[in-house]
Amino acid sequence: MNKENLITPDFTQNTVLQCHLISIPKIKDQRGNLAVVENGILPFKMQRIYYLFDVPAGTYRGGHAHKKQQEFLIAISGSFQVILDDGTQKKSINLNRPDQGLLIPTGIWRELKDFSQGSVCLVLNSARFDETDYIRDYKIFKQTKILDLIR
Repeated sequence: MNKENLITPDFTQNTVLQCHLISIPKIKDQRGNLAVVENGILPFKMQRIYYLFDVPAGTYRGGHAHKKQQEFLIAISGSFQVILDDGTQKKSINLNRPDQGLLIPTGIWRELKDFSQGSVCLVLNSARFDETDYIRDYKIFKQTKILDLIR
């Protein structure tokens, strides 16, 4: 196994309490507002950006945790719910403002649901895509959190 993909101490130590909203600086203008995410706003350097859109009603996205990657989610348009789970406790956050985002550190299971029509979720990542960084099975996620806490 590549040692760069091993579980980090933060994975087991992070809880839903470390997930929090961050205000994005907004420049108000009569022609329309401008929100800016620059270095210093997030606790990580952005390595990848993607967005979710046209999510059919009644479906959900996410359903995984990251071993090393951190994410910052923004509801660019519309709204959706983010369910956060650290293996012990859960927390639900409604994202519905383009000038506010949700920071999700490593070791947090996330599911996105209840997308409003026309909603867009922008995701800023601390790393490029690496399938080995994902835990996509909830049972394995819980076992990994528990086993690493015992060590």
